[in-house]
Amino acid sequence: MIVAVSATGTEITAAVDPRFGRCRYFLFFDSDTQRVEALANAAGQSGGGAGVQAAQQVADKGAQVVLTGNVGPNAHQALSAADIVVYTGLSGTAKEAIDCYLSGQLKATGDATVPPHHGMGSGQGGA
Repeated sequence: MIVAVSATGTEITAAVDPRFGRCRYFLFFDSDTQRVEALANAAGQSGGGAGVQAAQQVADKGAQVVLTGNVGPNAHQALSAADIVVYTGLSGTAKEAIDCYLSGQLKATGDATVPPHHGMGSGQGGA
């Protein structure tokens, strides 16, 4: 199973990024091989539609699960349409989030946790 984590860096020790659509990186953890692949979020700097674009990127990598801080309505809808289960409210490191998921401590998120366009302008050093 492939688990995607929104992250602030490329290592499994990186913090979970609280934003899904505008996170800096996605870490893809393969539970079968225990390997982690980091991929820059191509949608992170887009002018609009970042959540849907990020959801497509995650789906294209074969993820079945997303672990993140928050997810907007368009991203949540796109992830749900791709049969990707979303878990929100995560913080700490990506490794901690993955461990919580694998141990069954998390409850799937049934809807968006932030309004549309919530992550715009709130990046590193943004206003």
